[in-house]
Amino acid sequence: MHIRNFDLIAFDWDGTLFDSTRIIVRCIQAAVRDVGGQEPTEKAAAYVIGLGLMQALAHAAPDVPPEKYPELGARYRHHYAMHFNDLSLFEGVLPLLDALKARGHLLAVATGKSRRGLDEALQSVELKGVFDGSRTADETAGKPDPLMLHELMAQFDLPARRILMIGDTTHDLQMALNADCASVGVSYGAHEPETFTVLNPLHVAHSVQDLHDWLLANG
Repeated sequence: MHIRNFDLIAFDWDGTLFDSTRIIVRCIQAAVRDVGGQEPTEKAAAYVIGLGLMQALAHAAPDVPPEKYPELGARYRHHYAMHFNDLSLFEGVLPLLDALKARGHLLAVATGKSRRGLDEALQSVELKGVFDGSRTADETAGKPDPLMLHELMAQFDLPARRILMIGDTTHDLQMALNADCASVGVSYGAHEPETFTVLNPLHVAHSVQDLHDWLLANG
């Protein structure tokens, strides 16, 4: 019998489980254009993925005045809704989640999305009952604040050392560090994997299959 190193595995959503990075970048750029701001570069737009929506938009559009933030948020949601049906889980994610569940791990989502946005994404039949818990930026605090992970620890009565955070951005890995949890980075999402090193992830996975293999051996 395999001895688990972690009882709860918490996943970021966009760019980690969900193949949405490119579409989110385009929606951020379009929203900023719509309100008269200077369009952020792809790199600048990708950097803010994982933060709470308004925190992300404010960072991506520093020349847009705060009074325009509600309009900016509305334009982002408009563009994202147009692409929602184009989004899907990365290939291999469902078998990975099923394998972890079969081994007795608790699974959670810790995301910069809103509760409404995550609940919509989790409506698919294939994801029913997969996750034991979830936290979103609008109901806790945006990354890298550790509140999401602290609340999951409290919910499942687990110490930090029994929780593993997996994400595609420095925001995810910094949140894990701030919560005294271990982390794993994935290189196929929004941030360049070279930026992960200083945050001490246990592993950087370069594909879902790589992540699957590492977790079954080390999770």
